[in-house]
Amino acid sequence: MSSTPPDPTPTKVAGHLPALARLLPFLRPVLPRLLWGTAAALVSALLSLATPIAMRALVDGPLAERDSAAVWPVAIAILALALGEAFFVYMRRFLVTLPSTQVEASMRRTLYAKLQALPVAFHDRWQSGQLLSRAVQDLGMIRRFSAFGAPLLVVNAITLVVGIVILFFWSPLLASVFVVLSAPVVFVALRFERRYFVVSRAAQDQAGDLATTVEQSIHGIRVLKAFGRGRHALEGFTDQASTLRETEIDKARMDGYLWMWLTIVPYISYAVCLFLGVWLAASDQISVGTLFAFFAVAMVLNWPIESIGFLFAFLIDASNASRRFHEILDAENTIVDPELPTTIPAPKGRLVFDDVHFRYQDAQPHERDLVDGASLVLEPGETMALIGVTGSGKTTLTALPARLYDVTGGRVLLDGVDVRDLSLQELRTHVAMAFEDATLFSASVRENVLMGAPDASEDALDRALAIAQADFARDLPDGLDTQIGEEGLSLSGGQRQRLALARAVAADPAVLVLDDPLSALDVETEAQVEAALRHVLERTTALIVAHRPSTVQLADRVALMRDGRIDDVGTHSELLARSEHYRYVISSLEEAERDRTSIEAVTGSMQRVDLDDLDGLDAQTEEVSR
Repeated sequence: MSSTPPDPTPTKVAGHLPALARLLPFLRPVLPRLLWGTAAALVSALLSLATPIAMRALVDGPLAERDSAAVWPVAIAILALALGEAFFVYMRRFLVTLPSTQVEASMRRTLYAKLQALPVAFHDRWQSGQLLSRAVQDLGMIRRFSAFGAPLLVVNAITLVVGIVILFFWSPLLASVFVVLSAPVVFVALRFERRYFVVSRAAQDQAGDLATTVEQSIHGIRVLKAFGRGRHALEGFTDQASTLRETEIDKARMDGYLWMWLTIVPYISYAVCLFLGVWLAASDQISVGTLFAFFAVAMVLNWPIESIGFLFAFLIDASNASRRFHEILDAENTIVDPELPTTIPAPKGRLVFDDVHFRYQDAQPHERDLVDGASLVLEPGETMALIGVTGSGKTTLTALPARLYDVTGGRVLLDGVDVRDLSLQELRTHVAMAFEDATLFSASVRENVLMGAPDASEDALDRALAIAQADFARDLPDGLDTQIGEEGLSLSGGQRQRLALARAVAADPAVLVLDDPLSALDVETEAQVEAALRHVLERTTALIVAHRPSTVQLADRVALMRDGRIDDVGTHSELLARSEHYRYVISSLEEAERDRTSIEAVTGSMQRVDLDDLDGLDAQTEEVSR
């Protein structure tokens, strides 16, 4: 799995503006308040420029004339300017903090909704850590830029222009020297921008890869511990973290290089202007107050000039974050509701695969379709077992009725209606699935079981738990209100599968698709579940992927799948009599069943053996192996 590659590197700062402009739909509801916050910041900056003007009046007036009484009004005015500046700084933060968090929340909801809507094929291609980093890190970056970076860019640019105009008004010569000597920072900043964009995007992508590694390690912690691969996983993580660290150091090095020039260049201009200004004051071409105020304004402008560095970096990071965010929003959702959906008011459950083909988008031209012309008819209330060797296309075929994937050829019909003509909401009400890999959510047992039918009655919940032999849930600490840990890993594999099966049964669908949902159950529990399932399957059309001979016994008929096609259909005895390939598949299932039973026997024996009787345990294991 891989993420989408970054956009081509823009050649100028303006290249980032289109990426940032795409954020306007999310900013528009709070834009007035953000603009008021920017205005408050601008007033604060202008007040800071007004202070040197007051000081110029103080130096050339009361101080030059040694009029102590006239000092107080100017001093009070300077104090008022300082208090005003502080107040408007506070107002800026007050005005922009809340709306920026609202923007982040809105974007996060939109991203999550998009991820929910995108087809399974999208999630097959994308690393989960890349999606997580976009939902957390990138949106946090955009929030900070909208609240801090963007207003400062505008305010500092205006402050620079106003400040330079004031300098030219006081002394065109000094101002010209100051501007000319400070101009190289523009060249340095543009050169920095071109290089920083690539490194910034690489750092964000590497952070997503690192998040994927952490997530996989946490989910697979049992495997890592069981096989003693913790050190190996740590080495891989360390390599990725080191790569990210080096990239971040490159960013910091570039940032430091820019800050060096943004610090050196202005102070060189200050030094030159100081010598020139003293000469002009000595020759009475400017007043001492004007010279004092000139350098006070120049020092005020020092912050807007120095801020070019981190604001450029901020702008580029936010631009990349916007690109990464919109890579998800721009992803094409190929599985959508039809413009004029058809409805099936009272579905009977007749399921037809009509010359169905399926292949992934990235499949090579020479590769055959995973489902390559499969045709199969399930009559209402019929239970069909689907068997075949590994790679024959069974699991892929079962994903098509609920439109987890869309067929690339042919049709899947429910009661004569193409499933693509039904709304997704209605289709997934009529078709329910239980997977071999039982996924549970960090919620209560009740919420997990009733996920497909949240308004179901307590009787329906009890019935589903009973059919799936999942009444163990009542013995949990808080009964059915017990909060299941992340992915249900606090439960055993069999318990998770039984709750997942109960979830499918509780949905009370017209068609029930089961992809080997009993694989983690022991023989006794499996038999109990199968006996209870028979009553459910009497009135529900069921397609069951079978990996055990016992599961085949549940079915009215069996479909044999081979190389993406339905090779034969019939009862178990009919297929045994006429299909050599069916006999081979069944014998493979029986052999796998014997192996599983042997392993369970060993496991059960190990639980009964006294810990000191190691010789007896070894002998028992050898006997089972023979």
